[in-house]
Amino acid sequence: MTERIDAHEVSPGAYRAMSALQHFVHESTLPRALLELVKMRASQINGCAYCLDMHSKDATALGVPAQKLFVLDAWREAPFYSEQERAALEWTEALTLIARDQVPDRVYEAVRPHFTDQELVELTMAIVAINGWNRLAISFRQEVGTYQPRVAAGAR
Repeated sequence: MTERIDAHEVSPGAYRAMSALQHFVHESTLPRALLELVKMRASQINGCAYCLDMHSKDATALGVPAQKLFVLDAWREAPFYSEQERAALEWTEALTLIARDQVPDRVYEAVRPHFTDQELVELTMAIVAINGWNRLAISFRQEVGTYQPRVAAGAR
């Protein structure tokens, strides 16, 4: 596919706004590996090839086991995700598919014990950000495969 628009070039202010949100997420207290799983899961749901390519590379650079990446779409059936990862993935799915059932109380109650108030807000903002990036990359057909990871192994 051919890129339709380079949003960064066409509207630097819009790109700066998204980047500011991404900076907040990057500086959050949540583990980077957890955030990469969340970004990948939302990108799977949304069908964003660019973001799947990016976040699989970043997750690998952070040392996330390949097994977790390979079966992420079926995380409920896989035994190797922590309880906090499972809660984050549940929250990710509920927020990404928010039109389906408006984030039910049962989901909130299941996720709540695994995160502080601050962490849950940070997780929510990470999900908001990746859903926004997915929509930009998909709608403007961002070129897939060119991304090179910039994360350092051993990061939070």
